[in-house]
Amino acid sequence: MAYVWSEEWATGNETIDAQHKQLVGAVNELMEACSNGMGSSKLSSTMQFLIDYTSKHFADEEELQQQYNYPGFRNHFKLHEAFKANVNELAKSLQREGANISLVAKVNSRIRGWLVNHMQREDKKVAEYIRRQTG
Repeated sequence: MAYVWSEEWATGNETIDAQHKQLVGAVNELMEACSNGMGSSKLSSTMQFLIDYTSKHFADEEELQQQYNYPGFRNHFKLHEAFKANVNELAKSLQREGANISLVAKVNSRIRGWLVNHMQREDKKVAEYIRRQTG
């Protein structure tokens, strides 16, 4: 099941929203590759994307939160750090084991979980807070 960008997810910040759209695209690409039996070959590029994405996107998002004095910043930061650790753990598994169907499934599941649990809930709280501040 592919994800379709929803304006409900929009933060109102062009940079953050563009980055979120990139993540949705990466999830869809991995899911498409899996449905075509090519998930293992797509895994390395997906992992590199996630490493780069978490570094850049989280820094941009945290800067935005600090700019608006978001009261939930510390908790949000901890969630980012936990996901970065998760990505690093998956990358180490890829280096140790190579691409395999089990690892593809883990990566796919964890990214989808991040989309549902973080972007659609936590990031939405941040977006609502910023809208109220700039409203």
